[in-house]
Amino acid sequence: MDISKDLIAASSTPLVLAILAEEDSYGYAIIKRVRELSGGHIEWTDGMLYPVLHRLERLGYIKARWGVAETGRQRKYYRLTATGRSQLEKEQAQWHAVTATLRGIWGTTRFLTAGPLFAGA
Repeated sequence: MDISKDLIAASSTPLVLAILAEEDSYGYAIIKRVRELSGGHIEWTDGMLYPVLHRLERLGYIKARWGVAETGRQRKYYRLTATGRSQLEKEQAQWHAVTATLRGIWGTTRFLTAGPLFAGA
């Protein structure tokens, strides 16, 4: 399944914030976690993730620090700030409203309720 670039872009902030709410992480691990969580449907690249991380850092939602990985290699780790946790709560509320609205319309629209569209719902 191909997920539209618009939907991927719209979901990038809540995904990154939610992943960092689990634990501090670095770029490649975030990309890998998104792939895992989406069952392989969302494939981010460095070129997509790092502008998001930089924007979230400018907004004060995350903080970056340099650390040393188990391999001895330097990595930039990101952590969620208190402001970021508050923003994540707002993002969750917004996405719950959107998904509830879509489920509501799809559940009442006769031509959309049959067939494979709802196989995974």
